[in-house]
Amino acid sequence: MILNYIHIFIYNLKHSKVFSALNISGLAIGIAGIIFALLYWNDEHSFNNWNPEKDNVYQVLVQLTDMPVMAEHPVSLKPYLENDPNVANIVFADSWYQKDKVVYKEKKEFVDKIINVESDFFSLFPFKIIKGNSSKPLESENSVAISENLAQRLFGSNNPIGQQINCLNAICTVNAIYKIPGNSSLAPHIVLRRMKDLMDPKIQHGLFSYKILVKLKDPSKAELTRQLLEKAYYNEIIVVYAKQAGFTNQEMEKKVGHFKVFMEPLSDARLHSSIDGYPEGRGNYQFLVIMFGLSVLILILSIINYINLATANAIKRAKEVGVRKVLGASKSDIVLQFIFETVLISSFSILLALVLAEVTLPFYNNFLGKNLTMIQGQFYLQLILIFIATVLLAGIFPALYVANFETINVLKGNFERSKNGIWLRNGMLIFQFAIASFFIIGSNIVYKQIQYLSNKDLGFKGSQVLAINLNFPHKYYEGENTGAKIFNRYNTIKQELSKIKGVDNVSTGIFSFDGSDNSLDPVLYNEVLFKQRSIGIDYGMLDLLKIKMLKGREIDPKYASDTINSVMINETSQKLMNIKDPIGKEFLMRGQKLKIIGIVKDFNLLSPESAVPPMVFYHIKTLDLGENMNMVYAKIKPENIENTIAEIESFWKTKVDAEYPFKYDFVDKQYARTYEVYTKQKNLFSILNIVVILITLFGLFALASYSIQRRMKEIAIRKTLGAETNVLLKELSKQYILYFLIGFSVAVLPIVYFLTKWLENFAFRIDISIIPFIVGFVILLSLTLLIVLSRAYLAAKADILKYLKYE
Repeated sequence: MILNYIHIFIYNLKHSKVFSALNISGLAIGIAGIIFALLYWNDEHSFNNWNPEKDNVYQVLVQLTDMPVMAEHPVSLKPYLENDPNVANIVFADSWYQKDKVVYKEKKEFVDKIINVESDFFSLFPFKIIKGNSSKPLESENSVAISENLAQRLFGSNNPIGQQINCLNAICTVNAIYKIPGNSSLAPHIVLRRMKDLMDPKIQHGLFSYKILVKLKDPSKAELTRQLLEKAYYNEIIVVYAKQAGFTNQEMEKKVGHFKVFMEPLSDARLHSSIDGYPEGRGNYQFLVIMFGLSVLILILSIINYINLATANAIKRAKEVGVRKVLGASKSDIVLQFIFETVLISSFSILLALVLAEVTLPFYNNFLGKNLTMIQGQFYLQLILIFIATVLLAGIFPALYVANFETINVLKGNFERSKNGIWLRNGMLIFQFAIASFFIIGSNIVYKQIQYLSNKDLGFKGSQVLAINLNFPHKYYEGENTGAKIFNRYNTIKQELSKIKGVDNVSTGIFSFDGSDNSLDPVLYNEVLFKQRSIGIDYGMLDLLKIKMLKGREIDPKYASDTINSVMINETSQKLMNIKDPIGKEFLMRGQKLKIIGIVKDFNLLSPESAVPPMVFYHIKTLDLGENMNMVYAKIKPENIENTIAEIESFWKTKVDAEYPFKYDFVDKQYARTYEVYTKQKNLFSILNIVVILITLFGLFALASYSIQRRMKEIAIRKTLGAETNVLLKELSKQYILYFLIGFSVAVLPIVYFLTKWLENFAFRIDISIIPFIVGFVILLSLTLLIVLSRAYLAAKADILKYLKYE
């Protein structure tokens, strides 16, 4: 019987090449889309799954009123955590990833993932120890554990255990070699223990200094730990500061604000974190859901397309079914036969989908910035489930449809079916039109929003401005006057860079345009505390970026006071503090009285998701922030840009920094990456838009073919009675125009709702106008008429005698 089914399948495959190709390719496209979505979904959800402690480990976050959520805390919180009976382990950590050249004998390796933590780190992140002390990898101060990959690069075939390396300007002993079992929110190359001096409360008085990770004995009691930490903040900050300033606790809290603590489990860190709290970054859950949802929609469309094609092709096989029934085949036999054929087609489709996925996977990985592979047990189990679902959804309806043909009628050439079946097919076509409308209009709106961001006046000009990474040897950070030493070194570099022919201007600022730094500082004006973004800059920095002044002046080397107490504020800052005539007004920041000398026009510093923050600008020397400098900005001339960059690189490697790789970025491109995920959404929408339109046209082609084929006798009679071709075309196409209008109307409200929600991600956004709807309407209607009228025209020109012979 199976062999007989295969023979029939091959016969029909040969005699229905176009329908078979559309069936297989349509399903393959849909399955390929869901394969890509699953690979991305699985990868994002695999973060920290290897870690048995992921539900017990919490990162402590804090938010001060009107300020962003932060992951840094004072040392003074540690005694409170130590006295919490629910806390099993506490790990304070220095800023997550540091970079340095690591030296072993004569060999040097630049490492950009070094973390400095307390000894219990591996009880929270139990990486697999493959060599060395597995019970206490960080047993003593200045001991390090290094990754397997780095150990091979640094030590080769030598045994690393017990060897000494120079890291972060200290001699450290290698105590363990580890391997990270899977995707991890923390994936360092070196784990270093040098926290002893940093954790001394007599030395470290910083309010926002260190990361805190805790492992709880009972995660259900995390709220009690959170409350304890909020009380600790109140006691250590509000109460202490109030006593020092002579205020009541209530007055000080009103001035400083309220500290709200969050306990964020490691299991939520990748996709549901409130900040980029871990160095491996935060996944974009919205993008993930959008991509998966759209891929599921496309698979559903592919299955609907298959059903439409299968039922359209059923007319050709109606007599076959009638003959088989006369010969004794039951309905169940017919159903099994057609489900078996669906199994074969689905198998071919999945194989083709896997080939498509494998061929295009490198482009997909480049698109996402990942390294996904299809070698996963979980993925193949999901693929089997997709296969089963496809067979059930795509196979049962066409099989039942064909099996229920009336034997006598089909043998007479009458293929009429119930109106229920017709309405079901028409309903599926309307659904396809609705989805196609959603994609066409939605992709247009997304495109216009990204285009708006690309063309928007950002308030600065970042083209031809290089942001060059600036690294200083550790000797500059030792001893006193570190800020002055670093700034003097920068000044020397600035003078030398300015001599290069293609360099137009050089300056610096303690900020970046990558959207990563949204920290705020307290500003006290008229006894009211305001939180603002404070930015240390050098002379000429605003001019280099073409940032305009609205009133007053920039800092200028002609005025000695400009490195002592002069500041500029932006428009948002002026509005926040409600200063009508700000020039000459004074406020207090970081314990220093500063005088306003100018108003800077607002410009975008953070990503377009965020509004322009209130900003305060001052010379780097004013608050002695030289040690925070890590970037030099160079405006280069448009002529011979490549040669100029090559000269800068040569100078950098010989005169500035031969130890670290020369790294630079163009400021405009750096800022564009802050909304890169939305650019990817635009590209994804555009690609899927083409796929959806093709699948919809496949389905329309199938249903139009089916409907017109069913009405060929009617067409022949009408032509015999003198009906003109244009009348026939109008009659055959009007129902599809009606289906299109219904589908388009159904899509309007979801488009407005979902695209409005998407646009809410942006502080700067377009308004949804009627133009994308008109464009989408015209495009889809034109394609619909093209398909339907072409099929109707062929039918109207067919030989009418062929269809009148039945009678």
